[in-house]
Amino acid sequence: MITKHLKFKAFGLIVLAFLSCLGNKRTGEKQEDLAQVELDTKVVTKPNLIFYLADDQDVYDYGCYGNDKVNTAAVDRLAKEGMLFSNAFTAQAICAPSRSQLFTGKYPLKNGCFANHTATKPDIKSVTAQMKNLGYEVVLAGKSHVNPASVYQWDREWEPVPKKNVPRDYIPLDSIEGYFKASKMPFCMFITSKYPHGKYFDVENPNADDIKFYPFNENKKKDKAYVKSKAGYYRSIEEDNTQIEKVLELVDTYLDDNTLFIYSADHGVSGKFTVKDIGLKVPFVARWPKVIKPGSTSNQLIHFTDVLPTFMNIAGGKSTEDMDGTSFLPVLQGDDIEVNKYVYGVRTNQNILNSEVFPSRMIRDKRYKYIRNFNSVEVVEQNLTGKPHVDYFIKRGANANKDEPFEELYDVQNDPFEQHNLNKKPELQGIKEQLKKDLFIWMQSQGDILDETLGNMPIITPKGKKGFKLDQDTPRRKIPDSIKNTLTKEDYIVIEHW
Repeated sequence: MITKHLKFKAFGLIVLAFLSCLGNKRTGEKQEDLAQVELDTKVVTKPNLIFYLADDQDVYDYGCYGNDKVNTAAVDRLAKEGMLFSNAFTAQAICAPSRSQLFTGKYPLKNGCFANHTATKPDIKSVTAQMKNLGYEVVLAGKSHVNPASVYQWDREWEPVPKKNVPRDYIPLDSIEGYFKASKMPFCMFITSKYPHGKYFDVENPNADDIKFYPFNENKKKDKAYVKSKAGYYRSIEEDNTQIEKVLELVDTYLDDNTLFIYSADHGVSGKFTVKDIGLKVPFVARWPKVIKPGSTSNQLIHFTDVLPTFMNIAGGKSTEDMDGTSFLPVLQGDDIEVNKYVYGVRTNQNILNSEVFPSRMIRDKRYKYIRNFNSVEVVEQNLTGKPHVDYFIKRGANANKDEPFEELYDVQNDPFEQHNLNKKPELQGIKEQLKKDLFIWMQSQGDILDETLGNMPIITPKGKKGFKLDQDTPRRKIPDSIKNTLTKEDYIVIEHW
């Protein structure tokens, strides 16, 4: 009996030692590679890592984030069983740039994917290489939207699966289940849903009373087309909820408690293509039994660039010096420490269907947020080049966004929907100037194509034929015949790796 008791105690000490070795990279503690520690017939392994990513869903459209009119029971359950983050962000409210941050630990300007449908720089080591080096299989199940293949070399990759009577393909549940059953080594799996991204369900006779409205859309309560679209969006959220429930059932059936499960969405749909919080703020809920305290919350600023450093930290490694992100593992373990002083945002506004020249940058701490719209109508005359065919597009971009001022400052603690621009408040000028200074320092460190100098208004284009040219029509934007095909290669900044 004494021998048995000592063995059990020793096993418990090994488990505690394993968890303590996960540590934060800032502590300087030695990161041991604990692939497995055997004692009798028991094995302590590195945790499995699962990241479920929804597509185009506002952070305000979850029960656990305060919306009682939408069915997100699966995510709400995760929040009860784990930790909900109230200040999680992506840097860009577009699909490909948002995902590239998750997979590289770098902001869009640094990793190269800062316009939609474009590629990451070819020399970057992504999550596939980083986690493989730490003994993990790395799997993508669902929507990809990232390139090139040489950067993202998944051990396994399963495409979304067509399904009848629904508007979008499903995640590959059968493949996920088979993998959970057969997995022999720790894995890092990204399950990437196509929901609730439009096309939405067709909901008959929708009622505005079944929709929760906010300051940014309450003027549309009587807009029948908007209400119908929003009802279809809610129904698509509910459909994704059924997928999450099935995944959690598989996790609970085939995997043990040593599994970190994170849920998020790539960006908000109501603020898509902007640097407003409704686009950049994301839901973020993490469950890790016996590590994360159930029902806990964190107000710490975290960012998509922090996910890969955190996963590497958990795996016993540490992030590389050129990564922008910081591990938030200590927060998961219950240590309420600062992860980031600031988070940043990028708006390119080119290479999309509504392409216009209107770039923006954002810096934000827990309370204040500064935005600069570099081609605002207030400064557009200073951005002109003297080339009429180029200046047409610079003016067009400014006029298309004429309601957006050159500078914006918000107290997001008291004005979370950014309704009151405090840019000219005398008592806040010191805060604004500090944010502005730190934003430009960050932009320079990122190798940004913009700087604080007026008159620098780059027009970008991908190398080759991929992408939307400013001087050509798209399905959503028409260019006058007299100005079509007037831009030359010399008028653009050509992004070589696109």
